[in-house]
Amino acid sequence: IIILSATRSRSCREWETPAVSRPRLLVVGWIVGLIVACLFLAPVTVRGADLDACRDSLQTGRYDECIAQAAEAIAGYAWGEDWRVLKARAELTIGRYADALATTDAGVKRYPSSVRLRLCAREAALFTGDPERAAKLLEEIDRLATDAPWRYSDVEDLIALGEASLLYGADARDVLDGFFDRAQQRDPDRREPYLACGRLALAKQDHELAADYFREASKRFPEDADACFGLARALADSDGNAAADALDACLTHNPRHVPALLWKVERAIDAEDYEEAEQLIEGVLAIHPHQPEAWGYRAVLAHLDGDPRGEALAREKALAHWKTNPLVDHTIGRKLSQNYRFAEGAAYQQSALAFDAKCQPARVQLSQDLLRLGREVEGWAAADAAFQHDGYNVATFNLLELRDVIDRFRTLESEHFIVRMEAVEAAAYGKDVLELLESARRTLCAKYGLELREKITVEIFPDPNDFAVRTFGMPAVSGYLGVCFGKVITANSPASQGEHPSNWQSVLWHEFCHVVTLELTHNRMPRWLSEGISVYEELQENPAWGQRMTPRYREMILGGELTPVGELSSAFLPPKSGLHLQFAYFESALVVEFLVERYSIEALQRILRDLGAGLPINTALERHTDSLAKLEKEFESFARDRAQQLAPEADWSQPPLESLLADDGDALARWIDEHPVNFAALTVHAQTLIEARQWDEAKPVLRTLLALDPEYIGGDNAYESLAGVHRELGETGEERRLLERYTQLDAAALGAGLRLLELDLAAEDWPAVLRTTEHLSAINPLLPQLHRARSQAAERLAREAEAIASYEALLALGPSDPAEVHYRLARLLHRRHNPLEAKRHVLAALEEAPRYRAAHQLLLEIVRQQK
Repeated sequence: IIILSATRSRSCREWETPAVSRPRLLVVGWIVGLIVACLFLAPVTVRGADLDACRDSLQTGRYDECIAQAAEAIAGYAWGEDWRVLKARAELTIGRYADALATTDAGVKRYPSSVRLRLCAREAALFTGDPERAAKLLEEIDRLATDAPWRYSDVEDLIALGEASLLYGADARDVLDGFFDRAQQRDPDRREPYLACGRLALAKQDHELAADYFREASKRFPEDADACFGLARALADSDGNAAADALDACLTHNPRHVPALLWKVERAIDAEDYEEAEQLIEGVLAIHPHQPEAWGYRAVLAHLDGDPRGEALAREKALAHWKTNPLVDHTIGRKLSQNYRFAEGAAYQQSALAFDAKCQPARVQLSQDLLRLGREVEGWAAADAAFQHDGYNVATFNLLELRDVIDRFRTLESEHFIVRMEAVEAAAYGKDVLELLESARRTLCAKYGLELREKITVEIFPDPNDFAVRTFGMPAVSGYLGVCFGKVITANSPASQGEHPSNWQSVLWHEFCHVVTLELTHNRMPRWLSEGISVYEELQENPAWGQRMTPRYREMILGGELTPVGELSSAFLPPKSGLHLQFAYFESALVVEFLVERYSIEALQRILRDLGAGLPINTALERHTDSLAKLEKEFESFARDRAQQLAPEADWSQPPLESLLADDGDALARWIDEHPVNFAALTVHAQTLIEARQWDEAKPVLRTLLALDPEYIGGDNAYESLAGVHRELGETGEERRLLERYTQLDAAALGAGLRLLELDLAAEDWPAVLRTTEHLSAINPLLPQLHRARSQAAERLAREAEAIASYEALLALGPSDPAEVHYRLARLLHRRHNPLEAKRHVLAALEEAPRYRAAHQLLLEIVRQQK
């Protein structure tokens, strides 16, 4: 086209040639034009390849190289805004804000309709102290898109317009449909639409949707660091191992990926590995000396270290280039809240909102912090405000849905507690909950010298998803029985229990112990010490609660799997497996037991007071015990001694079970003849005999196991197995005695407790029935047969008040024979001279069964008495 345009600009005389030669001239002209065009386009192809190389430099962390490549192309008059955009993004990534602004300014002059350059310029303007200009640039993007929407139809422009619309406060669904989805449909082989959709889902805390987008991006672009990092964030709460793998992949593809490095800082802080966190921060600042989040995390570390001056200086550094950046205070506050500093976290969120009242992450976090502090009126108001400004945030939506559930709960109060429960559960065991909490308060507050001046709120949820939303902001978070925030406790109710039930009494005792230690330390304590004290105090109150040494724990301790005391909190985040998480709780309690035995309970109390004064845990430990190195060495010796004390007569070596069981003969029995006290072999042999229904042969093997380790209550324990053998042989007395011993050791033995209740009722041993129902009610007080048996036993033993309470609980649970229950309750109330209530229940019995003769007689008797 250029050649033809130049040719046509010549004078007409130069075109005066014989007519016969004109076609030949045109052919020659086209050939020459084609040759010149090829020569002209060749550099464009090279520049396209160079652009890909520059983009690769940006995405793999070679930011200086990206800047140099882009600068060279720009100096060589390379066409296209991409060069300026890449250069500006690289400059922003390493904190060269003024250079980025100069790059975008020059780019806008050359490409006056560019929205992508203006979006980069907006960020540069904010970090060069010019928020007015940043707002003006956003307005310019809006005007350009409105005036000529047809101009912005390629993928990059659609993504840029979508991001600008979100900054403007546009509806997230409209942005997704109108920009990001359109970009993806326009070119499914581009990474940007998947990443933009994933980032939007993360911003709305819809991690499942975000994972879908980032998983697809990682599949299509397996070496894309941004896609891997997005997937890591999306999976963090649901699949920790997959998230760790994705994070490793991200840093493999881009070792200088700043967001990924910052996320590693967060994880180090959560694990209380502050030295590692500081090293990671140094690494980020080596890339970007002014990175605001890095300085924010340094402020968090200073706060956790009790250094208010260092905290203020780090925050000042974080705000040095954008003095009203709301995300700085939001980040600091969020991390403090995740470390149980909810009051300080809420204050930082309020500071963030003072900078920008529209900062949605701060709104959402503030609502959760206030609710965890027990400031419910303010917390729900903040949640409402957050939802009004963004109806797509999943966490806020879930929270407000939960409020409707909580509003239907029944509220119970005692002198020191407010308990919210589902109405039926409150009727079934609400009184027991209040009594247990008041008992825990008397015991633990006196022991640790704490005077609680405010009521503690306890919320018990029958739906585990409701518990997760109230506790973590998101449903489907499993693995927790209860959580304490300080003045608020949340717990799963027995209704949510699955195959492995727990003891709700031990859970509430454990969580209230957290109230005590968190109040004493003003929430300034490491997780291992907080959990360790709670598990330790469970065992002090009831030896069947808490955790005890097991064969597997013995193996882990003697196998060198103890975590050093100074690093013990890291064992909770993230654990290798569920077993390792339980072992972290066990080891933490063992450390507390060691401290109390070696240095006294008073030393532990002084450590807690030091933590409350702001001293770091290792300093507090060394002040009241020994140096950390000596402490860790002595604890390891203590733990190994405890491990070796477990069933000292047993042989704990691992037998070649695979080969022994593969033999069709009696290889295992012969091996046991040579190793008669090998615990693992005996356990397998006993189960093999039971499966073969060789009851008499199994009995001596199981009795040997009980003699070796009479406190073992784990899977395939000898108590349940031997009780089952006695049942098969009709040896009811032996079965009952064994189950009694077992339920005394295992406070969560539901199946054994139900079987024992059957035997107690059959024997009409009413005191034993009450003991067994007490055991069962601490596991699942929602079982009708439990309350029926308790009321029957209490009646027989003339304990009328207990019988009345049990019948009332049974009615709340919906018995199969309500007429009978109403009648029995009426009869008890009549004996206790409560004619009005007695009459009400006997009438209810007759309503259910109008021909109930005994109820008619009781009604006449009540009426005669009233007259």
